[in-house]
Amino acid sequence: MKTRKMMAMLLAGTMAVSMASVGITASAEGYEGESLVIWTLANDLIDFGDRFAETYGVEVETVVIEPANYPTKIQTALLAGESEPDIIVAEPQMLGSFYDAGFFADLDQFGAQDYADQIVDYVWQAGQSSDGVQRAISYQITPAGIYYRRDIAQEVFGTEDPDEIAELFADYDTILETAQTLKDAGYRIFASDAEMNYFSGDEAWVVDGALNVAQSRYDYMDLCIALYQNDLTAYANQWSTPWYQAMAGEVPILTADIQNYSDDSVNVWDSESFAEATADYETTEVFAFGLPSWGVLTMRDNVGETSGLWGVCAGPSYGFGGGTFIGISSQSKKQELAWEFVKFCTLNEETAEWWIEYSEGDAVSLISVLEAHADDENEVYGGQHLNELWLELAEGIDYSLVTSYDTAIGDAWGSAISSIKTGEMSKEDAISNFYDTIEATYPELTITRE
Repeated sequence: MKTRKMMAMLLAGTMAVSMASVGITASAEGYEGESLVIWTLANDLIDFGDRFAETYGVEVETVVIEPANYPTKIQTALLAGESEPDIIVAEPQMLGSFYDAGFFADLDQFGAQDYADQIVDYVWQAGQSSDGVQRAISYQITPAGIYYRRDIAQEVFGTEDPDEIAELFADYDTILETAQTLKDAGYRIFASDAEMNYFSGDEAWVVDGALNVAQSRYDYMDLCIALYQNDLTAYANQWSTPWYQAMAGEVPILTADIQNYSDDSVNVWDSESFAEATADYETTEVFAFGLPSWGVLTMRDNVGETSGLWGVCAGPSYGFGGGTFIGISSQSKKQELAWEFVKFCTLNEETAEWWIEYSEGDAVSLISVLEAHADDENEVYGGQHLNELWLELAEGIDYSLVTSYDTAIGDAWGSAISSIKTGEMSKEDAISNFYDTIEATYPELTITRE
């Protein structure tokens, strides 16, 4: 596999009763009749909570909160000194602010560091606050990969081997060459021009208090613009009806104006009206999607008759996306029981085994179980050993590149790209506007315009 690097982050998943080889035993004694309250963004924790309740003989209340409202609800409850919830979670982009606010309890007081070598490195690191204290653990890893059609690969490139296909995505220039070859053959490389977002840079956005717009960021910008302006995609926005449709086969080739909503004649968010509006459109088939490991589940539910025709390979850099990190509320009065829950979900081999089967393919963060399932074959992906690939990609993630500024700066850079590719702004003006936005948002950063 090529040498790559980037940023990372993750989730980790497991849940059950004992964990002999990892040194954890789920002892239910002493907790019968107690209760635990969980606030979460992910429905997964409903299932984890039910299994924990059954194992420990306790009552578990799991409250799922919309992501947009979650940070505010957590802040309101904890700053008011509320003793519930006992368990809180955070997605990667929330972790830094939650740590700084003191929302997560110190897990090292319960001996968390004894398990440091049992969780994939970048996940463990993501769960640490800036002072090196462990405050959260995830039950999943979420490294990003390229999901590609094996049959199209064989037809156009004469191979479907993941390592050889990865070479077609080795860097941004090569990706454009691959895209043109596919277009010439009647296909499109991607449904949208945002599929490389998880591979959009290999350096940190902020270094030593200064904004760092690395060359790789400009290269990614040029890639997105070229994909859009040279008609190399199906112009289907991510998560829209045609984006999902492209996973199953033929999809209408839309226009740039439809993608950027300047033409609203086609509703890409309603499947019925979309089908009617595009009935006479020229169609194509899409070669690839760029998604984290949880994309295995997304694709599984949408590939339809193309099931078995997919493969996964590495992208141009190491990337990751999403993840649910579990920790204990600093205000909880039931921290011992809460720690049992954290261990149960993230450090318990039986739970991890259960979760792999129950989720139908999620990639767990517990190394022993991930390695034990390295040879598992995934039928949707032609029998490929995906867990082996996910572990390899996860080990390449450099979490030190992640900063608390990433989401806002990344969004601003994305806005600049959109302005350029649609012709709303010149490249010079869009980049200047980007710098203006960052200066106004983060006056504490040193900013040198290039």
